[in-house]
Amino acid sequence: MSPPIPSSLLALPSSSSSSSSSFSTSQVIPPSRAPAATLPLSRVWREIQGSNNWENLIDPLSPILQQEITRYGNLLSASYKGFDLNPNSKRYLNCKYGKKNLLKESGIHDPDGYQVTKYIYATPDINLNPIKNEPNRARWIGYVAVSSDESVKRLGRRDIVVTFRGTVTNHEWLANLKSSLTPARLDPHNPRPDVKVESGFLGLYTSGESESKFGLESCREQLLSEISRLMNKHKGEEMSITLAGHSMGSSLAHLLAYDIAELGMNQRSGEKAVPVTVFSFAGPRVGNLGFKKRCEELGVKVLRITNVNDPITKLPGFLFNENFRSLGGVYELPWSCSCYTHVGVELTLDFFDVQNISCVHDLETYINLVNRPRCSKSAVNEDNFGGEFLNRTSEMMFGKGRRRALHLTNAATNAAYLLCSISNHMLYYNIF
Repeated sequence: MSPPIPSSLLALPSSSSSSSSSFSTSQVIPPSRAPAATLPLSRVWREIQGSNNWENLIDPLSPILQQEITRYGNLLSASYKGFDLNPNSKRYLNCKYGKKNLLKESGIHDPDGYQVTKYIYATPDINLNPIKNEPNRARWIGYVAVSSDESVKRLGRRDIVVTFRGTVTNHEWLANLKSSLTPARLDPHNPRPDVKVESGFLGLYTSGESESKFGLESCREQLLSEISRLMNKHKGEEMSITLAGHSMGSSLAHLLAYDIAELGMNQRSGEKAVPVTVFSFAGPRVGNLGFKKRCEELGVKVLRITNVNDPITKLPGFLFNENFRSLGGVYELPWSCSCYTHVGVELTLDFFDVQNISCVHDLETYINLVNRPRCSKSAVNEDNFGGEFLNRTSEMMFGKGRRRALHLTNAATNAAYLLCSISNHMLYYNIF
Protein backbone atom coordinates (compact mmCIF):
# COMPACT_ATOMS: atom_id res chain seq x y z
CA MET A 1 0.00 0.00 0.00
CA SER A 2 1.38 3.40 -0.96
CA PRO A 3 2.20 5.86 1.86
CA PRO A 4 -0.22 8.73 2.62
CA ILE A 5 0.02 11.74 0.34
CA PRO A 6 1.08 14.95 2.14
CA SER A 7 -1.82 17.35 2.53
CA SER A 8 0.16 20.12 0.89
CA LEU A 9 0.06 18.24 -2.43
CA LEU A 10 -3.75 18.37 -2.40
CA ALA A 11 -3.98 22.13 -1.91
CA LEU A 12 -4.59 24.44 -4.83
CA PRO A 13 -1.82 26.74 -6.05
CA SER A 14 -2.07 30.38 -5.13
CA SER A 15 -3.10 33.14 -7.49
CA SER A 16 -2.80 36.90 -7.37
CA SER A 17 -6.28 37.51 -8.75
CA SER A 18 -9.20 38.19 -6.44
CA SER A 19 -12.89 38.99 -6.56
CA SER A 20 -15.95 39.11 -4.37
CA SER A 21 -17.23 35.64 -3.53
CA SER A 22 -20.06 33.93 -1.70
CA PHE A 23 -17.62 31.24 -0.54
CA SER A 24 -15.30 31.98 2.34
CA THR A 25 -13.40 30.46 5.19
CA SER A 26 -11.43 33.12 7.02
CA GLN A 27 -11.03 35.21 3.90
CA VAL A 28 -12.42 35.62 0.37
CA ILE A 29 -11.16 32.91 -1.99
CA PRO A 30 -10.26 34.01 -5.53
CA PRO A 31 -12.30 31.89 -7.98
CA SER A 32 -9.24 31.48 -10.22
CA ARG A 33 -7.81 29.01 -7.67
CA ALA A 34 -9.62 26.03 -9.14
CA PRO A 35 -7.47 23.96 -11.51
CA ALA A 36 -8.34 20.33 -12.09
CA ALA A 37 -7.22 17.84 -9.43
CA THR A 38 -4.02 16.02 -10.38
CA LEU A 39 -4.11 13.14 -7.89
CA PRO A 40 -6.66 10.30 -8.05
CA LEU A 41 -9.04 9.87 -5.13
CA SER A 42 -7.85 6.30 -4.62
CA ARG A 43 -4.46 7.64 -3.48
CA VAL A 44 -5.63 10.47 -1.23
CA TRP A 45 -8.91 9.21 0.21
CA ARG A 46 -7.64 9.10 3.80
CA GLU A 47 -6.71 12.79 3.69
CA ILE A 48 -10.07 13.61 2.10
CA GLN A 49 -11.76 11.69 4.93
CA GLY A 50 -9.95 13.92 7.43
CA SER A 51 -6.90 11.94 8.55
CA ASN A 52 -4.99 15.25 8.86
CA ASN A 53 -8.05 17.28 9.87
CA TRP A 54 -8.27 18.65 6.31
CA GLU A 55 -5.12 20.71 6.77
CA ASN A 56 -4.41 22.80 3.65
CA LEU A 57 -7.55 21.45 1.97
CA ILE A 58 -10.09 24.02 3.16
CA ASP A 59 -8.61 27.40 2.39
CA PRO A 60 -8.48 27.29 -0.58
CA LEU A 61 -10.84 24.39 -1.18
CA SER A 62 -9.18 21.36 -2.75
CA PRO A 63 -11.04 20.28 -5.91
CA ILE A 64 -10.96 16.64 -4.77
CA LEU A 65 -12.53 17.57 -1.44
CA GLN A 66 -15.05 19.76 -3.28
CA GLN A 67 -15.95 16.78 -5.44
CA GLU A 68 -16.39 14.48 -2.44
CA ILE A 69 -18.49 16.99 -0.46
CA THR A 70 -20.75 17.28 -3.49
CA ARG A 71 -20.96 13.52 -3.94
CA TYR A 72 -21.97 12.92 -0.32
CA GLY A 73 -24.35 15.87 -0.46
CA ASN A 74 -26.08 14.34 -3.47
CA LEU A 75 -26.31 10.95 -1.76
CA LEU A 76 -27.82 12.75 1.22
CA SER A 77 -30.37 14.54 -0.96
CA ALA A 78 -31.94 11.16 -1.78
CA SER A 79 -33.14 11.04 1.84
CA TYR A 80 -35.35 14.03 1.05
CA LYS A 81 -36.35 13.14 -2.50
CA GLY A 82 -37.48 9.67 -1.48
CA PHE A 83 -39.48 10.71 1.63
CA ASP A 84 -43.25 10.40 1.14
CA LEU A 85 -45.18 13.20 2.86
CA ASN A 86 -48.51 12.54 1.16
CA PRO A 87 -51.00 11.56 3.94
CA ASN A 88 -53.11 9.70 1.38
CA SER A 89 -50.24 7.52 0.22
CA LYS A 90 -49.73 3.93 1.34
CA ARG A 91 -46.09 4.84 1.88
CA TYR A 92 -46.79 7.89 4.03
CA LEU A 93 -43.77 8.69 6.25
CA ASN A 94 -41.80 6.00 4.42
CA CYS A 95 -39.67 5.94 1.29
CA LYS A 96 -41.48 6.20 -2.03
CA TYR A 97 -39.02 3.85 -3.75
CA GLY A 98 -37.55 0.43 -3.20
CA LYS A 99 -33.92 0.12 -2.14
CA LYS A 100 -32.78 -0.92 -5.63
CA ASN A 101 -34.31 2.16 -7.26
CA LEU A 102 -33.85 4.91 -4.66
CA LEU A 103 -30.61 6.39 -5.97
CA LYS A 104 -31.65 6.18 -9.60
CA GLU A 105 -35.07 7.73 -8.93
CA SER A 106 -33.39 10.48 -6.89
CA GLY A 107 -31.23 11.49 -9.85
CA ILE A 108 -27.88 10.40 -8.40
CA HIS A 109 -25.20 10.82 -11.06
CA ASP A 110 -23.70 7.35 -10.49
CA PRO A 111 -26.51 5.23 -9.03
CA ASP A 112 -24.51 2.03 -9.51
CA GLY A 113 -21.61 3.33 -7.41
CA TYR A 114 -23.42 2.41 -4.18
CA GLN A 115 -25.93 -0.26 -3.26
CA VAL A 116 -28.55 0.64 -0.66
CA THR A 117 -28.63 -2.18 1.89
CA LYS A 118 -31.02 -0.93 4.57
CA TYR A 119 -33.59 1.78 5.25
CA ILE A 120 -33.39 3.49 8.64
CA TYR A 121 -36.40 4.62 10.69
CA ALA A 122 -36.53 6.86 13.75
CA THR A 123 -39.21 7.23 16.40
CA PRO A 124 -39.41 10.63 18.16
CA ASP A 125 -40.01 10.19 21.88
CA ILE A 126 -42.73 12.86 21.74
CA ASN A 127 -46.32 12.04 22.57
CA LEU A 128 -48.57 14.96 21.75
CA ASN A 129 -51.80 13.74 20.21
CA PRO A 130 -53.83 14.30 18.27
CA ILE A 131 -51.64 15.87 15.61
CA LYS A 132 -53.42 16.27 12.32
CA ASN A 133 -52.57 13.47 9.88
CA GLU A 134 -49.35 12.59 11.62
CA PRO A 135 -49.27 9.48 13.85
CA ASN A 136 -46.61 9.16 16.49
CA ARG A 137 -44.73 6.28 14.90
CA ALA A 138 -41.43 5.58 13.21
CA ARG A 139 -40.73 7.42 10.02
CA TRP A 140 -38.08 6.91 7.34
CA ILE A 141 -35.06 9.08 8.05
CA GLY A 142 -32.31 7.76 5.78
CA TYR A 143 -30.46 4.74 4.53
CA VAL A 144 -27.28 2.68 4.67
CA ALA A 145 -25.38 1.97 1.45
CA VAL A 146 -22.08 0.36 0.53
CA SER A 147 -19.86 1.05 -2.46
CA SER A 148 -20.11 -1.52 -5.23
CA ASP A 149 -17.28 -3.75 -6.40
CA GLU A 150 -16.92 -1.59 -9.52
CA SER A 151 -16.42 1.63 -7.53
CA VAL A 152 -13.95 0.27 -4.95
CA LYS A 153 -11.01 0.73 -7.29
CA ARG A 154 -11.95 4.36 -7.99
CA LEU A 155 -12.62 5.18 -4.32
CA GLY A 156 -9.58 3.30 -3.03
CA ARG A 157 -11.60 1.42 -0.41
CA ARG A 158 -14.97 -0.10 0.43
CA ASP A 159 -17.08 2.82 1.67
CA ILE A 160 -20.05 2.34 4.01
CA VAL A 161 -22.33 5.39 3.81
CA VAL A 162 -25.17 6.39 6.13
CA THR A 163 -27.34 9.40 5.31
CA PHE A 164 -29.79 11.27 7.54
CA ARG A 165 -32.31 13.84 6.31
CA GLY A 166 -33.20 16.89 8.36
CA THR A 167 -36.34 17.88 10.23
CA VAL A 168 -39.57 17.55 8.28
CA THR A 169 -42.40 16.32 10.51
CA ASN A 170 -44.03 17.95 13.52
CA HIS A 171 -42.77 15.44 16.08
CA GLU A 172 -39.23 16.02 14.81
CA TRP A 173 -39.59 19.80 15.20
CA LEU A 174 -40.66 19.25 18.80
CA ALA A 175 -37.78 16.86 19.46
CA ASN A 176 -35.42 19.61 18.27
CA LEU A 177 -36.81 21.98 20.89
CA LYS A 178 -35.72 19.67 23.74
CA SER A 179 -32.38 21.43 24.08
CA SER A 180 -31.27 20.34 27.56
CA LEU A 181 -27.96 18.49 27.85
CA THR A 182 -28.06 14.91 29.11
CA PRO A 183 -25.36 12.23 29.48
CA ALA A 184 -25.12 10.11 26.32
CA ARG A 185 -24.30 6.86 28.20
CA LEU A 186 -24.04 4.85 24.99
CA ASP A 187 -21.32 2.50 26.27
CA PRO A 188 -22.83 0.33 29.04
CA HIS A 189 -19.35 -0.58 30.32
CA ASN A 190 -18.23 3.04 30.64
CA PRO A 191 -21.15 5.50 30.78
CA ARG A 192 -18.91 8.62 30.84
CA PRO A 193 -21.35 10.99 32.57
CA ASP A 194 -19.22 13.98 31.49
CA VAL A 195 -20.07 13.31 27.82
CA LYS A 196 -23.37 15.11 27.33
CA VAL A 197 -25.56 15.64 24.26
CA GLU A 198 -28.83 17.35 23.40
CA SER A 199 -31.69 15.31 24.84
CA GLY A 200 -34.00 15.67 21.82
CA PHE A 201 -31.38 14.34 19.40
CA LEU A 202 -30.47 11.52 21.77
CA GLY A 203 -34.14 10.56 22.17
CA LEU A 204 -34.60 10.40 18.40
CA TYR A 205 -31.49 8.24 18.12
CA THR A 206 -32.29 5.77 20.90
CA SER A 207 -36.11 5.58 21.03
CA GLY A 208 -37.96 2.67 19.43
CA GLU A 209 -41.43 1.17 19.34
CA SER A 210 -40.94 -1.09 22.32
CA GLU A 211 -44.61 -0.83 23.29
CA SER A 212 -45.55 -2.69 20.11
CA LYS A 213 -44.87 -6.42 19.75
CA PHE A 214 -43.87 -5.97 16.12
CA GLY A 215 -42.52 -2.43 16.50
CA LEU A 216 -39.23 -1.30 15.03
CA GLU A 217 -36.01 -1.22 16.97
CA SER A 218 -34.50 2.15 17.73
CA CYS A 219 -32.65 4.07 15.05
CA ARG A 220 -29.46 3.25 16.93
CA GLU A 221 -30.08 -0.51 17.03
CA GLN A 222 -30.93 -0.63 13.33
CA LEU A 223 -27.74 1.23 12.42
CA LEU A 224 -25.27 -0.61 14.63
CA SER A 225 -26.63 -3.96 13.48
CA GLU A 226 -26.32 -3.11 9.78
CA ILE A 227 -22.88 -1.53 10.05
CA SER A 228 -21.61 -4.54 11.99
CA ARG A 229 -23.02 -6.86 9.31
CA LEU A 230 -21.36 -4.94 6.48
CA MET A 231 -18.01 -4.76 8.25
CA ASN A 232 -18.06 -8.51 8.80
CA LYS A 233 -19.06 -9.12 5.20
CA HIS A 234 -16.14 -7.05 3.89
CA LYS A 235 -13.54 -7.81 6.56
CA GLY A 236 -10.00 -7.82 5.28
CA GLU A 237 -10.74 -5.00 2.83
CA GLU A 238 -9.64 -1.39 3.08
CA MET A 239 -12.73 0.38 4.42
CA SER A 240 -14.21 3.69 5.53
CA ILE A 241 -17.41 4.67 7.31
CA THR A 242 -18.90 7.95 6.08
CA LEU A 243 -21.91 9.60 7.69
CA ALA A 244 -23.68 12.48 5.94
CA GLY A 245 -26.45 14.50 7.54
CA HIS A 246 -28.30 17.75 7.04
CA SER A 247 -29.66 19.86 9.91
CA MET A 248 -31.16 17.47 12.49
CA GLY A 249 -29.70 14.61 10.45
CA SER A 250 -26.23 16.03 11.08
CA SER A 251 -26.85 15.57 14.80
CA LEU A 252 -27.76 11.91 14.29
CA ALA A 253 -24.61 11.48 12.19
CA HIS A 254 -22.54 12.92 15.06
CA LEU A 255 -24.15 10.56 17.56
CA LEU A 256 -23.67 7.51 15.35
CA ALA A 257 -20.01 8.39 14.67
CA TYR A 258 -19.34 8.76 18.40
CA ASP A 259 -21.27 5.57 19.15
CA ILE A 260 -19.32 3.47 16.61
CA ALA A 261 -15.98 4.74 17.87
CA GLU A 262 -16.89 4.52 21.58
CA LEU A 263 -17.97 0.90 21.18
CA GLY A 264 -14.82 0.15 19.16
CA MET A 265 -16.77 -1.14 16.18
CA ASN A 266 -14.27 0.43 13.79
CA GLN A 267 -11.30 -1.33 15.42
CA ARG A 268 -9.93 -4.44 13.72
CA SER A 269 -7.33 -6.74 15.23
CA GLY A 270 -3.92 -6.28 13.69
CA GLU A 271 -5.19 -3.65 11.24
CA LYS A 272 -5.64 0.10 11.09
CA ALA A 273 -8.85 1.42 12.56
CA VAL A 274 -11.55 2.05 9.96
CA PRO A 275 -11.87 5.85 9.57
CA VAL A 276 -15.18 7.30 10.77
CA THR A 277 -16.01 10.62 9.11
CA VAL A 278 -19.01 12.95 9.31
CA PHE A 279 -19.90 15.35 6.50
CA SER A 280 -22.26 17.75 8.27
CA PHE A 281 -24.42 20.12 6.24
CA ALA A 282 -26.06 22.98 8.18
CA GLY A 283 -25.68 21.10 11.43
CA PRO A 284 -26.49 22.45 14.90
CA ARG A 285 -24.33 21.85 17.97
CA VAL A 286 -24.83 18.37 19.42
CA GLY A 287 -23.07 18.15 22.76
CA ASN A 288 -20.84 19.74 25.36
CA LEU A 289 -17.07 20.07 25.65
CA GLY A 290 -16.85 16.52 27.03
CA PHE A 291 -18.52 15.21 23.87
CA LYS A 292 -16.15 17.17 21.64
CA LYS A 293 -13.03 16.01 23.50
CA ARG A 294 -14.13 12.39 23.50
CA CYS A 295 -14.84 12.47 19.75
CA GLU A 296 -11.33 13.83 19.20
CA GLU A 297 -9.78 11.17 21.46
CA LEU A 298 -11.59 8.45 19.51
CA GLY A 299 -10.42 9.82 16.16
CA VAL A 300 -13.88 10.78 14.88
CA LYS A 301 -13.48 13.30 12.06
CA VAL A 302 -16.17 15.92 11.38
CA LEU A 303 -16.25 18.40 8.50
CA ARG A 304 -18.95 20.98 9.13
CA ILE A 305 -20.18 22.78 6.02
CA THR A 306 -21.94 25.91 7.29
CA ASN A 307 -23.50 29.13 6.03
CA VAL A 308 -22.60 32.11 8.22
CA ASN A 309 -26.17 33.37 7.81
CA ASP A 310 -27.83 30.08 8.78
CA PRO A 311 -29.18 30.39 12.34
CA ILE A 312 -29.56 26.62 12.79
CA THR A 313 -25.77 26.24 12.86
CA LYS A 314 -25.67 28.57 15.88
CA LEU A 315 -28.12 26.49 17.92
CA PRO A 316 -28.47 25.18 20.54
CA GLY A 317 -26.29 27.25 22.83
CA PHE A 318 -26.76 30.54 21.02
CA LEU A 319 -25.33 32.35 24.07
CA PHE A 320 -23.53 29.70 26.11
CA ASN A 321 -21.24 27.93 23.68
CA GLU A 322 -17.57 27.31 22.91
CA ASN A 323 -16.97 31.08 22.71
CA PHE A 324 -18.17 31.74 26.25
CA ARG A 325 -16.71 28.85 28.24
CA SER A 326 -13.26 30.29 29.04
CA LEU A 327 -11.73 33.56 30.19
CA GLY A 328 -9.10 34.84 27.81
CA GLY A 329 -8.95 31.42 26.22
CA VAL A 330 -7.09 30.10 29.29
CA TYR A 331 -9.26 29.79 32.39
CA GLU A 332 -12.24 27.46 32.21
CA LEU A 333 -15.36 29.08 33.63
CA PRO A 334 -17.62 27.13 36.04
CA TRP A 335 -20.33 26.63 33.45
CA SER A 336 -18.01 25.37 30.68
CA CYS A 337 -19.21 21.76 31.09
CA SER A 338 -22.76 22.94 30.39
CA CYS A 339 -21.89 24.85 27.23
CA TYR A 340 -22.69 23.46 23.80
CA THR A 341 -19.62 23.08 21.60
CA HIS A 342 -19.19 22.39 17.89
CA VAL A 343 -17.08 19.39 16.89
CA GLY A 344 -14.62 19.24 14.01
CA VAL A 345 -13.35 21.49 11.24
CA GLU A 346 -15.51 24.16 9.61
CA LEU A 347 -15.87 24.97 5.92
CA THR A 348 -17.72 28.27 5.82
CA LEU A 349 -20.03 29.45 3.06
CA ASP A 350 -21.63 32.86 2.88
CA PHE A 351 -25.07 33.28 1.36
CA PHE A 352 -28.02 35.51 2.15
CA ASP A 353 -31.01 36.18 -0.09
CA VAL A 354 -33.48 38.82 1.03
CA GLN A 355 -35.97 37.44 -1.49
CA ASN A 356 -35.94 33.94 -0.04
CA ILE A 357 -34.53 33.86 3.49
CA SER A 358 -35.32 30.19 4.08
CA CYS A 359 -32.72 29.25 1.46
CA VAL A 360 -29.98 29.96 4.00
CA HIS A 361 -30.64 26.49 5.45
CA ASP A 362 -31.54 24.52 2.32
CA LEU A 363 -29.38 21.49 1.43
CA GLU A 364 -29.45 22.22 -2.30
CA THR A 365 -28.24 25.75 -1.58
CA TYR A 366 -25.29 24.34 0.32
CA ILE A 367 -24.38 21.93 -2.46
CA ASN A 368 -24.63 24.66 -5.09
CA LEU A 369 -22.47 27.04 -3.07
CA VAL A 370 -19.73 24.46 -2.64
CA ASN A 371 -19.61 24.10 -6.43
CA ARG A 372 -20.16 27.72 -7.43
CA PRO A 373 -18.06 29.92 -5.16
CA ARG A 374 -18.67 33.05 -7.22
CA CYS A 375 -21.85 34.83 -6.24
CA SER A 376 -24.00 35.27 -9.34
CA LYS A 377 -27.60 34.89 -10.41
CA SER A 378 -26.96 31.29 -11.38
CA ALA A 379 -25.09 30.42 -8.18
CA VAL A 380 -28.19 29.36 -6.27
CA ASN A 381 -31.22 30.75 -8.04
CA GLU A 382 -32.29 33.68 -10.16
CA ASP A 383 -33.07 35.81 -7.12
CA ASN A 384 -29.51 35.79 -5.75
CA PHE A 385 -28.88 39.47 -6.46
CA GLY A 386 -29.87 40.53 -2.95
CA GLY A 387 -27.14 38.51 -1.24
CA GLU A 388 -24.43 39.64 -3.68
CA PHE A 389 -25.47 43.27 -3.37
CA LEU A 390 -25.38 43.17 0.43
CA ASN A 391 -21.99 41.48 0.49
CA ARG A 392 -20.34 43.96 -1.89
CA THR A 393 -21.94 46.97 -0.26
CA SER A 394 -20.85 45.92 3.22
CA GLU A 395 -17.26 45.39 2.02
CA MET A 396 -17.11 48.91 0.62
CA MET A 397 -18.83 50.73 3.47
CA PHE A 398 -17.83 48.90 6.65
CA GLY A 399 -14.74 47.52 8.33
CA LYS A 400 -14.28 43.85 9.14
CA GLY A 401 -15.76 44.13 12.64
CA ARG A 402 -18.80 46.04 11.41
CA ARG A 403 -19.36 43.51 8.62
CA ARG A 404 -19.34 40.72 11.18
CA ALA A 405 -21.97 42.62 13.15
CA LEU A 406 -24.07 42.86 10.01
CA HIS A 407 -23.77 39.11 9.48
CA LEU A 408 -24.92 38.51 13.05
CA THR A 409 -27.87 40.82 12.47
CA ASN A 410 -28.73 38.85 9.34
CA ALA A 411 -28.48 35.62 11.32
CA ALA A 412 -30.82 36.98 14.00
CA THR A 413 -33.29 37.97 11.28
CA ASN A 414 -33.06 34.51 9.77
CA ALA A 415 -33.57 32.89 13.16
CA ALA A 416 -36.68 34.95 13.80
CA TYR A 417 -38.01 34.08 10.35
CA LEU A 418 -37.45 30.35 10.81
CA LEU A 419 -38.86 30.30 14.34
CA CYS A 420 -41.97 32.09 13.14
CA SER A 421 -42.30 29.55 10.37
CA ILE A 422 -41.99 26.70 12.86
CA SER A 423 -44.54 28.31 15.19
CA ASN A 424 -47.02 28.81 12.36
CA HIS A 425 -46.47 25.22 11.24
CA MET A 426 -47.19 23.91 14.74
CA LEU A 427 -50.22 26.13 15.24
CA TYR A 428 -51.64 24.88 11.97
CA TYR A 429 -51.43 21.30 13.22
CA ASN A 430 -52.86 22.26 16.64
CA ILE A 431 -49.71 21.25 18.50
CA PHE A 432 -50.03 24.02 21.08
